[in-house]
Amino acid sequence: MKLYKPEGQIISTDENRRFLSGQAGLREACFSGAVLEGRVTRCDGNHNLHIDLGCMNGIIPRNEGAVGIEDGSVRDIALISRVNKPVAFTVTGFEKDAFGNEIALLSRKKVQQACAEEYISSLRAGDVIDAGVTHIEGFGVFCDIGAGINALMPIDSISVSRIPHPSARFTPGQKIKAVVKSIDESGRITLSHRELLGTWEQNASALSVGETVPGIVRSVEKYGIFVELAPNLAGLAEYSEGVEIGSHAGVYVKSIIPSKMKIKLIIVDSFKADYPIEPPGYFITSGHIDRWVYSPAESDKVIESVF
Repeated sequence: MKLYKPEGQIISTDENRRFLSGQAGLREACFSGAVLEGRVTRCDGNHNLHIDLGCMNGIIPRNEGAVGIEDGSVRDIALISRVNKPVAFTVTGFEKDAFGNEIALLSRKKVQQACAEEYISSLRAGDVIDAGVTHIEGFGVFCDIGAGINALMPIDSISVSRIPHPSARFTPGQKIKAVVKSIDESGRITLSHRELLGTWEQNASALSVGETVPGIVRSVEKYGIFVELAPNLAGLAEYSEGVEIGSHAGVYVKSIIPSKMKIKLIIVDSFKADYPIEPPGYFITSGHIDRWVYSPAESDKVIESVF
Protein backbone atom coordinates (compact mmCIF):
# COMPACT_ATOMS: atom_id res chain seq x y z
CA MET A 1 0.00 0.00 0.00
CA LYS A 2 1.42 3.38 -1.02
CA LEU A 3 1.28 5.95 1.77
CA TYR A 4 0.11 9.41 0.73
CA LYS A 5 1.03 12.18 3.14
CA PRO A 6 -1.04 15.22 4.11
CA GLU A 7 -0.06 18.20 1.97
CA GLY A 8 2.99 20.08 3.19
CA GLN A 9 4.84 17.04 4.54
CA ILE A 10 7.02 16.30 1.49
CA ILE A 11 7.73 19.79 0.16
CA SER A 12 11.03 20.03 2.05
CA THR A 13 12.24 16.48 1.41
CA ASP A 14 15.44 15.86 -0.56
CA GLU A 15 13.57 13.90 -3.23
CA ASN A 16 11.07 16.70 -3.83
CA ARG A 17 13.86 19.26 -4.06
CA ARG A 18 15.73 17.05 -6.52
CA PHE A 19 12.76 16.86 -8.88
CA LEU A 20 12.28 20.63 -8.71
CA SER A 21 15.97 21.42 -9.19
CA GLY A 22 15.73 21.75 -12.97
CA GLN A 23 13.89 20.84 -16.17
CA ALA A 24 15.49 17.38 -16.25
CA GLY A 25 14.03 16.59 -12.83
CA LEU A 26 10.55 17.76 -13.84
CA ARG A 27 10.67 15.67 -17.02
CA GLU A 28 11.74 12.65 -14.96
CA ALA A 29 8.81 13.29 -12.60
CA CYS A 30 6.46 13.55 -15.57
CA PHE A 31 7.70 10.22 -16.97
CA SER A 32 7.60 8.39 -13.61
CA GLY A 33 4.36 9.91 -12.28
CA ALA A 34 6.07 11.03 -9.06
CA VAL A 35 4.02 12.98 -6.54
CA LEU A 36 5.59 16.40 -5.93
CA GLU A 37 4.71 19.40 -3.79
CA GLY A 38 5.04 23.13 -4.36
CA ARG A 39 3.62 26.36 -2.96
CA VAL A 40 0.70 28.05 -4.69
CA THR A 41 1.71 31.61 -5.58
CA ARG A 42 -1.67 32.75 -6.90
CA CYS A 43 -5.11 31.70 -8.07
CA ASP A 44 -5.99 33.59 -11.26
CA GLY A 45 -9.39 34.86 -12.35
CA ASN A 46 -10.20 31.51 -13.98
CA HIS A 47 -9.29 29.69 -10.76
CA ASN A 48 -6.15 28.10 -12.18
CA LEU A 49 -3.48 27.58 -9.52
CA HIS A 50 0.03 28.85 -10.25
CA ILE A 51 3.02 27.06 -8.71
CA ASP A 52 6.58 28.32 -8.50
CA LEU A 53 8.69 25.31 -9.53
CA GLY A 54 11.98 27.17 -9.38
CA CYS A 55 13.21 26.49 -12.91
CA MET A 56 9.83 27.31 -14.48
CA ASN A 57 6.25 28.13 -13.63
CA GLY A 58 3.63 25.43 -13.23
CA ILE A 59 -0.13 25.66 -13.68
CA ILE A 60 -2.84 23.46 -12.22
CA PRO A 61 -5.90 24.09 -14.44
CA ARG A 62 -9.11 24.66 -12.48
CA ASN A 63 -10.62 21.24 -13.29
CA GLU A 64 -7.38 19.57 -12.19
CA GLY A 65 -7.30 21.46 -8.88
CA ALA A 66 -9.29 18.96 -6.82
CA VAL A 67 -11.59 15.99 -7.09
CA GLY A 68 -15.16 17.32 -7.29
CA ILE A 69 -14.42 20.69 -8.89
CA GLU A 70 -15.46 19.54 -12.37
CA ASP A 71 -18.84 18.13 -11.28
CA GLY A 72 -19.54 20.98 -8.84
CA SER A 73 -19.55 18.85 -5.69
CA VAL A 74 -16.54 20.87 -4.44
CA ARG A 75 -16.65 24.66 -4.56
CA ASP A 76 -13.95 26.93 -5.94
CA ILE A 77 -13.13 28.14 -2.42
CA ALA A 78 -11.23 24.85 -2.10
CA LEU A 79 -8.84 26.21 -4.73
CA ILE A 80 -8.73 29.84 -3.61
CA SER A 81 -7.89 28.80 -0.06
CA ARG A 82 -4.74 26.99 -1.23
CA VAL A 83 -2.91 30.24 -2.11
CA ASN A 84 0.41 30.51 -0.24
CA LYS A 85 0.09 26.89 0.89
CA PRO A 86 1.74 23.70 -0.40
CA VAL A 87 -0.20 21.39 -2.69
CA ALA A 88 0.54 17.93 -4.07
CA PHE A 89 0.58 17.35 -7.82
CA THR A 90 1.93 15.29 -10.69
CA VAL A 91 3.50 16.73 -13.83
CA THR A 92 1.27 15.84 -16.79
CA GLY A 93 3.06 17.68 -19.60
CA PHE A 94 4.67 20.87 -20.85
CA GLU A 95 3.63 23.71 -23.16
CA LYS A 96 4.60 27.24 -24.18
CA ASP A 97 2.85 30.28 -22.75
CA ALA A 98 1.88 33.39 -24.74
CA PHE A 99 5.44 34.72 -24.41
CA GLY A 100 7.09 31.52 -25.59
CA ASN A 101 8.19 30.46 -22.10
CA GLU A 102 7.88 26.78 -21.21
CA ILE A 103 5.46 25.98 -18.39
CA ALA A 104 4.63 22.71 -16.68
CA LEU A 105 1.07 21.41 -16.66
CA LEU A 106 0.18 19.89 -13.31
CA SER A 107 -2.68 17.93 -11.76
CA ARG A 108 -3.66 17.81 -8.12
CA LYS A 109 -6.83 15.87 -8.93
CA LYS A 110 -4.85 12.89 -10.24
CA VAL A 111 -2.93 12.67 -6.97
CA GLN A 112 -6.17 12.80 -4.97
CA GLN A 113 -7.74 10.09 -7.15
CA ALA A 114 -4.70 7.85 -6.69
CA CYS A 115 -4.62 8.57 -2.97
CA ALA A 116 -8.29 7.59 -2.63
CA GLU A 117 -7.84 4.41 -4.66
CA GLU A 118 -4.45 3.22 -3.40
CA TYR A 119 -4.44 4.42 0.22
CA ILE A 120 -7.67 5.74 1.69
CA SER A 121 -9.81 2.90 0.29
CA SER A 122 -7.66 0.41 2.21
CA LEU A 123 -8.01 2.12 5.60
CA ARG A 124 -9.96 0.39 8.37
CA ALA A 125 -11.52 1.72 11.54
CA GLY A 126 -8.79 1.61 14.17
CA ASP A 127 -5.89 2.46 11.85
CA VAL A 128 -3.51 5.10 13.21
CA ILE A 129 -2.53 7.60 10.52
CA ASP A 130 -0.80 10.93 9.91
CA ALA A 131 -3.04 13.97 9.53
CA GLY A 132 -2.73 17.71 9.18
CA VAL A 133 -5.17 20.21 10.67
CA THR A 134 -6.64 22.32 7.85
CA HIS A 135 -9.69 24.06 9.32
CA ILE A 136 -11.18 24.49 12.80
CA GLU A 137 -14.88 24.82 13.63
CA GLY A 138 -16.71 24.75 16.93
CA PHE A 139 -17.96 21.21 16.29
CA GLY A 140 -14.58 19.77 15.35
CA VAL A 141 -11.54 20.00 13.11
CA PHE A 142 -11.07 19.09 9.46
CA CYS A 143 -7.87 17.20 8.80
CA ASP A 144 -5.97 16.42 5.63
CA ILE A 145 -5.40 12.66 5.65
CA GLY A 146 -3.61 12.54 2.31
CA ALA A 147 -3.09 14.77 -0.73
CA GLY A 148 -5.58 17.38 0.49
CA ILE A 149 -8.44 14.92 1.13
CA ASN A 150 -10.20 15.96 4.34
CA ALA A 151 -11.85 14.04 7.17
CA LEU A 152 -13.70 15.38 10.22
CA MET A 153 -12.59 14.91 13.81
CA PRO A 154 -15.57 15.77 16.08
CA ILE A 155 -14.82 17.80 19.20
CA ASP A 156 -15.79 14.97 21.57
CA SER A 157 -13.20 12.71 19.92
CA ILE A 158 -10.28 15.10 20.41
CA SER A 159 -9.54 14.25 24.06
CA VAL A 160 -11.11 12.73 27.16
CA SER A 161 -10.82 16.04 28.97
CA ARG A 162 -13.59 18.29 27.67
CA ILE A 163 -12.62 21.48 25.91
CA PRO A 164 -14.65 24.59 25.03
CA HIS A 165 -13.43 24.70 21.42
CA PRO A 166 -11.06 22.64 19.23
CA SER A 167 -8.72 25.65 19.08
CA ALA A 168 -7.81 24.82 22.68
CA ARG A 169 -5.97 21.78 21.27
CA PHE A 170 -5.00 22.51 17.67
CA THR A 171 -3.89 25.21 15.26
CA PRO A 172 -4.33 25.22 11.45
CA GLY A 173 -1.38 23.61 9.70
CA GLN A 174 -0.44 21.48 12.70
CA LYS A 175 0.82 17.95 12.03
CA ILE A 176 -0.92 15.38 14.23
CA LYS A 177 -1.68 11.70 14.53
CA ALA A 178 -5.24 10.40 14.31
CA VAL A 179 -7.12 7.13 14.43
CA VAL A 180 -9.81 6.20 11.90
CA LYS A 181 -13.02 6.21 13.96
CA SER A 182 -15.50 5.15 11.31
CA ILE A 183 -16.06 4.88 7.56
CA ASP A 184 -19.58 5.36 6.22
CA GLU A 185 -21.14 3.71 3.17
CA SER A 186 -20.00 6.53 0.90
CA GLY A 187 -16.40 6.12 2.07
CA ARG A 188 -16.41 9.28 4.19
CA ILE A 189 -14.00 8.96 7.11
CA THR A 190 -14.44 10.27 10.64
CA LEU A 191 -11.38 10.58 12.86
CA SER A 192 -10.63 10.32 16.56
CA HIS A 193 -7.63 11.45 18.61
CA ARG A 194 -8.22 10.75 22.29
CA GLU A 195 -7.19 7.08 22.07
CA LEU A 196 -3.65 8.15 21.23
CA LEU A 197 -3.24 10.34 24.32
CA GLY A 198 -3.00 7.59 26.91
CA THR A 199 -5.24 5.85 29.43
CA TRP A 200 -6.22 7.18 32.85
CA GLU A 201 -3.44 5.15 34.46
CA GLN A 202 -0.81 6.22 31.95
CA ASN A 203 -1.60 9.88 32.53
CA ALA A 204 -2.04 9.61 36.29
CA SER A 205 1.33 7.85 36.65
CA ALA A 206 3.01 11.20 35.98
CA LEU A 207 1.52 12.59 39.23
CA SER A 208 2.37 12.05 42.89
CA VAL A 209 0.38 12.92 45.98
CA GLY A 210 1.80 15.96 47.70
CA GLU A 211 3.21 17.72 44.64
CA THR A 212 1.93 20.90 43.03
CA VAL A 213 1.46 20.81 39.25
CA PRO A 214 0.10 23.06 36.48
CA GLY A 215 -3.39 22.78 35.06
CA ILE A 216 -6.11 24.57 33.12
CA VAL A 217 -9.55 25.30 34.60
CA ARG A 218 -12.15 23.72 32.31
CA SER A 219 -15.35 23.88 34.39
CA VAL A 220 -16.48 25.70 37.52
CA GLU A 221 -19.33 24.13 39.47
CA LYS A 222 -20.68 24.79 42.94
CA TYR A 223 -19.47 21.39 44.11
CA GLY A 224 -15.98 21.86 42.71
CA ILE A 225 -13.71 22.97 39.91
CA PHE A 226 -12.53 20.65 37.15
CA VAL A 227 -8.89 21.21 36.26
CA GLU A 228 -7.28 19.66 33.19
CA LEU A 229 -3.92 18.15 34.12
CA ALA A 230 -3.30 16.60 30.69
CA PRO A 231 -5.46 16.30 27.55
CA ASN A 232 -6.74 12.93 28.77
CA LEU A 233 -6.80 13.64 32.50
CA ALA A 234 -8.70 16.02 34.77
CA GLY A 235 -9.00 16.37 38.52
CA LEU A 236 -11.58 17.93 40.81
CA ALA A 237 -10.52 20.79 43.04
CA GLU A 238 -12.39 22.16 46.02
CA TYR A 239 -14.54 25.17 45.11
CA SER A 240 -12.76 28.50 45.35
CA GLU A 241 -14.18 31.98 44.73
CA GLY A 242 -12.89 33.98 41.78
CA VAL A 243 -11.59 31.08 39.69
CA GLU A 244 -12.56 31.49 36.03
CA ILE A 245 -12.93 28.97 33.21
CA GLY A 246 -9.87 29.00 30.97
CA SER A 247 -7.54 30.21 33.71
CA HIS A 248 -4.21 28.53 34.28
CA ALA A 249 -3.60 27.23 37.76
CA GLY A 250 -1.15 25.68 40.14
CA VAL A 251 -2.86 22.77 41.92
CA TYR A 252 -1.85 20.64 44.89
CA VAL A 253 -2.44 16.90 44.40
CA LYS A 254 -4.35 15.81 47.49
CA SER A 255 -5.19 12.21 46.51
CA ILE A 256 -5.24 9.80 43.56
CA ILE A 257 -7.98 7.14 43.56
CA PRO A 258 -7.75 4.75 40.55
CA SER A 259 -10.85 2.72 41.47
CA LYS A 260 -12.97 5.85 41.09
CA MET A 261 -10.82 7.53 38.43
CA LYS A 262 -10.59 10.54 40.71
CA ILE A 263 -7.81 12.97 41.43
CA LYS A 264 -8.56 15.39 44.26
CA LEU A 265 -6.89 18.77 44.03
CA ILE A 266 -6.52 22.04 45.87
CA ILE A 267 -6.08 25.19 43.82
CA VAL A 268 -3.04 27.08 45.07
CA ASP A 269 -3.31 29.89 42.55
CA SER A 270 -5.16 30.72 39.34
CA PHE A 271 -4.32 33.33 36.75
CA LYS A 272 -4.87 34.37 33.14
CA ALA A 273 -2.07 33.53 30.71
CA ASP A 274 -1.66 33.22 26.95
CA TYR A 275 0.64 30.23 26.81
CA PRO A 276 1.20 28.51 23.44
CA ILE A 277 -0.69 25.29 22.78
CA GLU A 278 1.45 22.31 23.74
CA PRO A 279 1.92 19.67 21.01
CA PRO A 280 0.15 16.39 21.79
CA GLY A 281 2.07 13.77 23.74
CA TYR A 282 1.21 10.47 22.09
CA PHE A 283 1.28 7.03 23.69
CA ILE A 284 0.35 5.41 20.34
CA THR A 285 1.84 6.69 17.08
CA SER A 286 1.29 3.93 14.53
CA GLY A 287 -0.34 0.59 13.82
CA HIS A 288 -3.92 -0.47 14.46
CA ILE A 289 -6.24 -0.39 17.49
CA ASP A 290 -9.12 -2.86 17.86
CA ARG A 291 -10.12 -1.88 21.39
CA TRP A 292 -8.88 0.86 23.70
CA VAL A 293 -9.82 0.98 27.38
CA TYR A 294 -9.31 4.29 29.13
CA SER A 295 -10.48 3.26 32.60
CA PRO A 296 -8.31 1.30 35.11
CA ALA A 297 -9.04 -2.38 35.63
CA GLU A 298 -10.19 -1.75 39.23
CA SER A 299 -12.74 0.85 38.20
CA ASP A 300 -16.44 -0.09 38.10
CA LYS A 301 -16.96 2.37 35.28
CA VAL A 302 -15.64 1.28 31.88
CA ILE A 303 -14.68 3.90 29.32
CA GLU A 304 -13.60 2.34 26.04
CA SER A 305 -13.48 2.65 22.28
CA VAL A 306 -14.16 -0.36 20.07
CA PHE A 307 -13.24 -0.13 16.39
